[in-house]
This record gives sequence, C-alpha cells and structure tokens, in this order.
Amino acid sequence: MTDSKYFTTTKKGEIFELKAELNSDKKEKKKEAVKKVIASMTVGKDVSALFPDVVNCMQTDNLELKKLVYLYLMNYAKSQPDMAIMAVNTFVKDCEDPNPLIRALAVRTMGCIRVDKITEYLCEPLRKCLKDEDPYVRKTAAVCVAKLHDINAQLVEDQGFLDTLKDLISDSNPMVVANAVAALSEIAESHPSSNLLDLNPQSINKLLTALNECTEWGQIFILDCLANYMPKDDREAQSICERVTPRLSHANSAVVLSAVKVLMKFMEMLSKDLDYYGTLLKKLAPPLVTLLSAEPELQYVALRNINLIVQKRPEILKHEMKVFFVKYNDPIYVKLEKLDIMIRLASQANIAQVLAELKEYATEVDVDFVRKAVRAIGRCAIKVEQSAERCVSTLLDLIQTKVNYVVQEAIVVIKDIFRKYPNKYESVIATLCENLDSLDEPEARAAMIWIVGEYAERIDNADELLESFLEGFHDESTQVQLQLLTAIVKLFLKKPTETQELVQQVLSLATQDSDNPDLRDRGYIYWRLLSTDPVAAKEVVLAEKPLISEETDLIEPTLLDELICYIGTLASVYHKPPSAFVEGSRGVVHKSLPPRTGSSESAESPDAAPAGVQPSEQPAVIPTQGDLLGDLLNLDLGPPVSGPPIAASSVQMGAVDLLGGGLDSLMGDESEGLRSDVGGSPAMGGTGFAAPSTVVPANLGAPLGSGLGDLFDLTGGVGTLSGSYVAPKSVWLPAMKAKGLEISGTFSRQVGSISMDLLLTNKALQVMSDFAIQFNRNSFGLAPAAPLQVHTPLAPNQSVEISLPLNTVGSVMKMDPLNNLQVAVKNNIDVFYFSTLYPLHILFVEDGKMERQMFLATWKDIPNENEAQFQIKECPLNADAVSNKLQGSNIFTIAKRNVEGQDMLYQSLKLTNGIWVLAELRIQPGNPSFTLSLKCRAPEVSQHIYQAYETILKN
Repeated sequence: MTDSKYFTTTKKGEIFELKAELNSDKKEKKKEAVKKVIASMTVGKDVSALFPDVVNCMQTDNLELKKLVYLYLMNYAKSQPDMAIMAVNTFVKDCEDPNPLIRALAVRTMGCIRVDKITEYLCEPLRKCLKDEDPYVRKTAAVCVAKLHDINAQLVEDQGFLDTLKDLISDSNPMVVANAVAALSEIAESHPSSNLLDLNPQSINKLLTALNECTEWGQIFILDCLANYMPKDDREAQSICERVTPRLSHANSAVVLSAVKVLMKFMEMLSKDLDYYGTLLKKLAPPLVTLLSAEPELQYVALRNINLIVQKRPEILKHEMKVFFVKYNDPIYVKLEKLDIMIRLASQANIAQVLAELKEYATEVDVDFVRKAVRAIGRCAIKVEQSAERCVSTLLDLIQTKVNYVVQEAIVVIKDIFRKYPNKYESVIATLCENLDSLDEPEARAAMIWIVGEYAERIDNADELLESFLEGFHDESTQVQLQLLTAIVKLFLKKPTETQELVQQVLSLATQDSDNPDLRDRGYIYWRLLSTDPVAAKEVVLAEKPLISEETDLIEPTLLDELICYIGTLASVYHKPPSAFVEGSRGVVHKSLPPRTGSSESAESPDAAPAGVQPSEQPAVIPTQGDLLGDLLNLDLGPPVSGPPIAASSVQMGAVDLLGGGLDSLMGDESEGLRSDVGGSPAMGGTGFAAPSTVVPANLGAPLGSGLGDLFDLTGGVGTLSGSYVAPKSVWLPAMKAKGLEISGTFSRQVGSISMDLLLTNKALQVMSDFAIQFNRNSFGLAPAAPLQVHTPLAPNQSVEISLPLNTVGSVMKMDPLNNLQVAVKNNIDVFYFSTLYPLHILFVEDGKMERQMFLATWKDIPNENEAQFQIKECPLNADAVSNKLQGSNIFTIAKRNVEGQDMLYQSLKLTNGIWVLAELRIQPGNPSFTLSLKCRAPEVSQHIYQAYETILKN
C-alpha cells in the first residue's frame, strides 16, 4: 500500500490518538505514527503539541525513523525553542554514532535548526565532525559551518571554524574540497570585506586537482571560486585555462557555462599572438553550440549568455551562423534571442545567407517575430555597408506586401538607413509617401514625419503631407508631436514663402495649447530662434547630422565586463548586474575582468586617474561663460529669493571655487584641501539654492584663528566706520537701449555689507512699475540679498535712488574679465540686459589682517612665479597716509620697515571667498611713483587688486 493512507484520516481526537501511538512499545506502530505526524505537518496541520512525544522517538537505531523525527524537529524547533533543547543530548550522542550516515544526518539537522539557544551546544559536535575520518561526514560538516555562520557569525569566528574550513581546502577527498569552497564562498559573499578565500597558486593547484573528481555541483563551486582568482601573470592564466578546458565537454550545462566564465575571464590576460589563444577560441565554440540542442528554456539561458560572449569576443562564433537560424517550432523568446545574435554575427562573409533568412522570417505569422526580422534587415544594412543596397531593395519588396505592421517597421528602419547613408537611397521616398495613410503607430508616424521634414525640398507636396498630420495634433503621442514641430520648422526654413501659416499654426499648438513641458520648451526655442535670427535658426535646425553608429544596442563596456564575470548566473540572463535585482543587506561586490596584458592599465581604463592626481582630486568641471548666457534669457524674471546680507566676518571661510579650474589650479598644484562646493545662485531664475559649504582651508588655519586677536586690536579697525572708497555713479544702461529706462549706479561696502547703489530714471512717456533684478553667475557669487524695491510706480521724467543689498552666496562661474557682472532688469515694459565691472575692493573683508609670523610663512610658501609687480604713478602721499587710506578699504598694514631710505609697507587683504593676497609697497620719500608687489595663490586676481590700489590711493 502507498503512503497516501497517512493523508486520509479525519477522526476527531486525532492528536490524542497519535500521542498514544507515539508512546507505543511496538517499533512498527511508532514508525507509522511518526509518518502520520509528518503527513499532517506536510498538509499544514499544526502538530506542534506532539513535540515531546516525537522527540522521545529519537532514541532509535532505525535510520528511517530517525530521519522522520529530524524532519519534524527542523520544522518545529523555531516555534518551540525551549522544547528543542531536549533534543540536544541526542544530537551530541548521534554525532559519535559508529554509523557515518547517522553522524552526517545529525550534523545536517543541527545546521538546519535556526535557534540561537541551541547553537552553542552544537559547536563541540561540529568541531569533531569537521575532523571526522569519514569524508561524507566532513563534507556535510563543511556546509553546516556556512549555515551556522548565517545564524551567528561571531560564534563561528570565535570557535575557529573558519580556519578549519580553510584547512579542508587541502583535504584528500574532492567532495570535501568542493563543499569547503562552497561554504567559504557563501560566507565571503555575505562579508565582502573579509579575505576568507585567500587563494594562492598552491591552493589553486589543489582545487584544480579536485575538479576532475567532483560531482557536477562540486565542479560548479570550484569553477566559480577559480573565476574570482587573479593569476599573477599570463603563464599562470594559461596553465589554469588548460586544466579547465576539459570541463567544456561536461554533460551538465551549468558546468559548461562556469568553465566558459573562467576561460573568458582569463583570456583577457593572454596575448592574442599566442597560438594557445587561437586554440582556445576554437575550443569554446562547440560546447556553446551543443547547449543549443537542449530544451527551449535551457536554450534561452544559453542564448542570453552567448549574446554577452558575442559582444565581448565575436570571433568565437563567427563561423557558427547557421546554428542561430530559427527553427519553425522554436518558442518566440528563443526566436527573438537568436535574431539578436544573428545580427551581432553578421559580416560581409555571411551577409547574403543572413539576408535570405531574414526575408523568409518577414513572411512568418508571428507578429513580434516579423517586426524584429524587418528591424534586423535595417540593422544589417547599417552594420555591413556592402549589403545596404540589397537590404533597401528587400525592405521595398516588403513594403509592397502592404502588410500594415511590416510597412511600419520598414519605415522606421529606412529612417535609420537615411541617417547612415545620406544622399544615397532617397529615391525610395516616393514609395514611402504612398503608405502614409496606413501608419498608426507612433514610432512609424514619427519616422515618416522626420523623413518628410528632412527631405522637404525633394517632396513637392511636403506641406500638404505635414498638414494632414497637424489636424489631430493633440491626439498624437509626444514623440510624434515633437517630430512634427521640428519637421514643420525645417520645411519653413527650406520653403519660407509657402509655409508661413503652417509654422505659426504648429508653434501656437505646441506652446499655447499644449501642457507638455518638453513640447512647449522646444516650441518656444524655435519661436525665439525664428523671430530673432532666422540665419542662426537655419544653422541650428538644418545642421549636418552625425552619422549613426552600427550597433546602438550594445551593452556599455564596463557593464559588459562585469556581466562576463557573472556568466551562468541570473545576472547573465537579465543582462543586469546583481546589485540591480538582488535585495537585502548582503553587499554585492562589483566584479571586473583582469586588465589586458601588454598594456598599462592607465592606458586602457577610462577610470584611471592621470599620473600624480588622486582620483578624488580631479578638478571639477565648470562651464565656460558662453554656456550660461542662456541663464539670463530666463523668461520668468520673478523677484529673487531674499536672504539676509551676510556680515563680512562670517563670509564663507571656505574656498568657493571661483576662477575656473577648481581651487586646486588656483592654489598652486598641491590643492590645499580646498574643495569647491558651489551652490546655485539665489538670484538667477528665482529658485533658492544651497549656499557654498564652508570648508576651512587646511593651512590657512592660523589667519582664520587670528581673527580673535584682531577683535581686540583696535588699531586693526574691524569694520572701520569710514567705509571703503565709493566711485561716483556712471551710466550702465542708456535710455535708448532700454525703451526709456536709464540706469546709473556704483558699488559700495559699509561695515561688512556690500550694496549696489542704483539711480533709475524714466525717460519714456509711460509709467514704469513691477521692477525686478537678477544677476548671472559670476566669479565671486555676487547676488541680490533682497528684491529690488521701487515702492511707487516711476512716472515719466522721474528718478528714484535705491540701495540694493548684495551677498556673495550666489552661483560661481569664472568670468572674463574676472569682475564682470551681467545683470537683467525687468519692468512692466520688458526685460533689459547690461553688464558692468565691479571694483574688487568691495570684496575685501574686515578680518583680512594676517599675523606677522603667518605672513612670513605664507609669503615664503607661495611660489615666486605667482608674484606680480606694478607701478603706481603720480601718488604724492607719504607712507602713513597711504596706510590709513588703504585701511579704510580693508587693506591692512602688518609691518612697516625703512630700508636704505625707502619705506616698505607689508600688507594683507582677504577676499570674500577666502583667498588671501599679500602685498609689499615700496615708497621712496619725495618720489610720487610706488612699486607694488603682490603674491597670491590665485594670480588671476593680482591685476584687479592693483587696479583697486590705484583707485583707492588716487581718490
């Protein structure tokens, strides 16, 4: 009788009856009872109440009964941890049983009971079993260590089990070696930082010896472990490859793929000139081909892996094209995958064969497959130039079939063929236009519209064709709307007279009637281009297009290298790295192929930093000024986000990156640890950005600290109230350029606050109101700290004076000249743009006095090539008058000496972004010409500092 009888009972007092049977004296009855308990457990009934009775049955010599009890125990130990402890003694006893099967069973069950309380009791038996004389027990114990590590990693490390596992790699029995490798790999995966599998040539040799005698799963574990090893040179790589190659003929496909993975990885280290390299390539093809004769699911996995291998080394399978021809009874997923590989292997040698196949596929009944086949014909045309002619004629034949989806796919690929071979196949456009009405898919409609727009000058009725699409503009998908907009603008630029209405219609549809931001943005850009500069519009819209490349769907090289390391795993089927789909806390280690031989790594790898540059030190890329004029063309000139004016003493001590190439270039080669963290500008675009983060420069610590001394050094005058020199206002924006609005202004600094003092005059005939102001990004991050407030409307012929507070926490970009400021002012009439130069002394901060010792050290530290000398002529002041005048603008005299009748003033100043400038001023009594020497880590500012000296001293 079969075991089904155990599942059929429905009596009421079932548990009670089972209890009685379990405690029976008859062995047979006991065994029957335990079987019934396991049957109930299997169908989901709760039989945990019988725990003590079942555990009593453990004391038996009957192996079958013992297995059943252990099965029950594994299931219920978690929910009954206190009861499970009762079983510990039996485990300990069973681990010393003369029968190795029972010893192994006890160890296996111990590993499966995931109860913390029990684990410490299991350490002793486990230790004995790891050193057991029977290999079956040792191999079971090896796996148990991995399970125990999962429950309590610390315990396993403290008990020294990991070292025992490492010793098992040298075991005489191949199965023990394989399980030890599997256990260590498992543990290493959950602890990527630990160097458990410390592989060296000796241990690799042991693994390769064990490889020949293992079971297939053992072989997979060992091969996967080998794949993580990095041979020291090409000779070692070659010898490993030679010993792994026989695995390619194994019957198990998982073993084959694992061997392929090892070979693909180590081939990177072999020189292509070696005879062995060619032999290896030849040996890799047959096993891959054999995998394709398995059942469809295995074929699919093999094809996904082959897809990666072909992208990495197409030469392996270049002669095997026929294997990838589709069979009539292949499932669709296999067909599509084969098609993909056919295109990757297509070359001049086999293109005729491939095209004949593809043309055949295009007449099949499976719609998805037919579409992909038509697309494949187009991809072949792009990949193999000699075949383009045949491909185009094949596509035209297919269009003549008038099968809707075939026509649509053909049009999509013909568009790409036009992009790859301009002015070659345009004669087919007429045929394409005949099929315009049958297109109902967005991609095909978009492709057709692109063709009409691109070749409008060759199509007489191009305007009618495009107009026919416009009628249902709002029902089209975004892709079609964008193409239609561009195509009509192209048509207008080619035939302006006939299509003016059409272009106005599409621009208003795209901007005023559409709520899609992409469409509106593109519409507005075209509108502006066409209305301001049609010549520029022509250059932009009708520019030469780059040719498209042959393989657009290749996997990105670094990802491909990583996926090659995962051949035979899920990652190779998904074509995604494990980190993309494996959830949970286990750290996924990114694997990569070894560097190629014969080339230094830096030449190969794009990630290698230039010599002498730490990877983290690569200078930040700052856009050039030309990129940013667009910032000012911001339609929406709302009032700026206000922020309080920042007191000078708190102005960022950190170095905001100012002058282009990151402060590393600014501060000499050895970047002073000044990293730029530039925020956006609160003033541009009306959005708030973060202020620059303040990084205190490493070796400017002392002068920053010395600010405290300055607070008490009253002669140092923190924020002397006289304020720095203010230039008279000059006209920045003449009325004729701004529809009657004249703007004059100047900059000032008073007690740590910078302001822009403006005089607005209305010379127009209408009232002006709704004023707002914005700055473009600039070298020192100047930005309005509050909105531009003109409280009453400005009547004709009226003027108003305004002081606009500024701060220096805006976006930073190096300007040319350095002190250039681009400003946009908006009122109810229009937006006006002007630029002005601000004097640098408004950026000299109040805590710019350096200590003497620091001054000396810094002067020596700054390289001599950073020193600049200037002459200040016709300045009749003596040394004390000069010193007082400069101090009013925060240029501080640190020491004064008289050398051979000349007065020498040593001075320091600091800019709002933390750049220090040191100066030496030589004054010859009675001579009105002074010599100024400036030293600074950012020599770009020296010229502007000299101009500030001139301005202050001569006014």
